[in-house]
Amino acid sequence: MKIFVWLLLALIWSSTWIFIKVGLEDLPPFGFVSLRFLLAAAVLAPFVLLRKGGGLPKTSSEWKLLGLTGVLQFTLNYSSVFWAEQYITSGLAAVLQAMIVVFGLVLAWMFLPAEKITAQKIVAVVAGIIGVAVIFIDQLGVHDQMAFAGSVAIVFGAYAAAQSSILVKAKASDIRPEAIVFWQMVCGLPPIIIYSLSTEGSPLNYRWSLAALGCVLYLGCIGTVLAFYSYYWLLNRIESTNAMMISLVTPLLAVVIGWLVLGETLPAQTGFGGILIIASVALLVFRRKGLPAKNRSEYID
Repeated sequence: MKIFVWLLLALIWSSTWIFIKVGLEDLPPFGFVSLRFLLAAAVLAPFVLLRKGGGLPKTSSEWKLLGLTGVLQFTLNYSSVFWAEQYITSGLAAVLQAMIVVFGLVLAWMFLPAEKITAQKIVAVVAGIIGVAVIFIDQLGVHDQMAFAGSVAIVFGAYAAAQSSILVKAKASDIRPEAIVFWQMVCGLPPIIIYSLSTEGSPLNYRWSLAALGCVLYLGCIGTVLAFYSYYWLLNRIESTNAMMISLVTPLLAVVIGWLVLGETLPAQTGFGGILIIASVALLVFRRKGLPAKNRSEYID
């Protein structure tokens, strides 16, 4: 079951790149992301607020945790990506976002005593990042100060996403996945909405094509509700580094999906980069042999 969810997440988050690209042809970036998460919150609201026993966080610690991780995961991470991609290529953004797994490796060691940094993990993470960089080698240039600032913003967003995941794994194991996602969005979405309304105007004035509507629906329901529910379900069952390795696979699959669906050019180096990424995943996520029985539950099976 865990391996199925891991692969499903890799496929979903790879496909979101195409829907974001198509949606941005008609919708402004921050309004687009605001609508995506508003729809997701509306879908989740009945399952959280009307659930037997109530869906409100029970303690001040839970409120603080969900508020903090909501700001990290949604406000800072997504805002930094959308802002930065005005100045850098999507390929460079993909490489820099892969730093999520690097930050996750270090933060897990700091916040999760059971998750040690090992040579095998380091080799796997480095190989995966090199694989992503190889695929986008022709897009890695930083040519001006704004591009440099955008690169820094992406790396900061990667840290924010990794920190959020580690805190959720460390302290939110008793909170249901749908409640985590819902309250994170409730806490993290307002700054994005305020910025969108002040700089991009009312959603009523957007160019609402069928493609734009379809992209919002897919990203809200599949790319957010299903994806984040599945991610937090999985995060509670495997090592955090293994879960975050998904961020190394999604750029590879996104390139392949773009080639198959949109007819985009497939870089010649995709094969070599893909081999490195797949090898890194095989080395870390799917390892089982030689593990004590009591530790095997931490890995995908």
